Amino acid sequence: MADMRKCGIIGTGNVGAASAYTLAVSGLFSEVLLLDADMHRAEGEAADIAHGAALRRPCRVHAGGYGDFADCGLVILAAGTNQRPGETREALLGRNRAILQNILEQLTAVNRDAVLLVVSNPVDVLTGYTLELSGFPAERVIGSGTVLDTARIKCLLGEKLGVDSRNVHAFMLGEHGDSEVAVWSSANISGADLDDFCLAAGIDDPESMLASLAREVTHAAYDIIERKGATCYGIAMAVRRIAEAIIRDEHAVLPVSTLARGAYGIEGVCLGLPAVVGRSGVSRVLDLPLSRDETERLLASAHKLKTLSDQLNITAPFLLL
Repeated sequence: MADMRKCGIIGTGNVGAASAYTLAVSGLFSEVLLLDADMHRAEGEAADIAHGAALRRPCRVHAGGYGDFADCGLVILAAGTNQRPGETREALLGRNRAILQNILEQLTAVNRDAVLLVVSNPVDVLTGYTLELSGFPAERVIGSGTVLDTARIKCLLGEKLGVDSRNVHAFMLGEHGDSEVAVWSSANISGADLDDFCLAAGIDDPESMLASLAREVTHAAYDIIERKGATCYGIAMAVRRIAEAIIRDEHAVLPVSTLARGAYGIEGVCLGLPAVVGRSGVSRVLDLPLSRDETERLLASAHKLKTLSDQLNITAPFLLL
């Protein structure tokens, strides 16, 4: 029986360690378990976080082996090599495939009840690979998708318009990568039409401004990696938000990477879609109204991911309608 108050994290590099810290202090879990190919590092990260126990909500943080993952309700897959400066997420594909395969063989031997959350890049393709190799139901295999990208566009747009980013309602959908799509047709500021709000804020050319912000989001990871070598804090907060929706059974709408089964004319490929997320993972995908251009770009993003997935020989049927 899976314990939803116990979270396991496999991979304690920059992203895994930041996620472990964020979840340990969140109050969501009573236990956070770490595992890494370098168990000395996993033990060190666990000890570093655990030593703050007297200063936070109770949560046991420790390192362990695959046997200790048997009752984890949520398992976060954060293992893999880092993205190098100037390297695309797709270039990581071959290097991270073998790592993930080895992990899943050992994990699924002891736990078949958890929700699996994939964070390793390229996240959409590796989510599909995890789904195929694990044999888990599609609703319990999700990726971080474009949750971080959506947070980035809300942050940048909020700064540009002088409003709290939490009052900005907009999505980035599709690939977590270069082909992602900014959905402006349904975007709003607390219900106010986005174009009207932009004009009221003194922005004469909203279309150009929004296109610039979308490009900035798409290149954000490259810029951060160029400056500091890796991204970790933003994605760790995205992981926490997804975990929160699962553990609290919120039925929150988040653009996680999930298997498309007809939504937007896409079938059989994992990508960031507005999904209802709760205790069992993804319960359904919302069919938001998209403009013709947004629909075409989302289909193109799905086609790109299908091509990348073919490199992994994933057997799920792909059909772009």
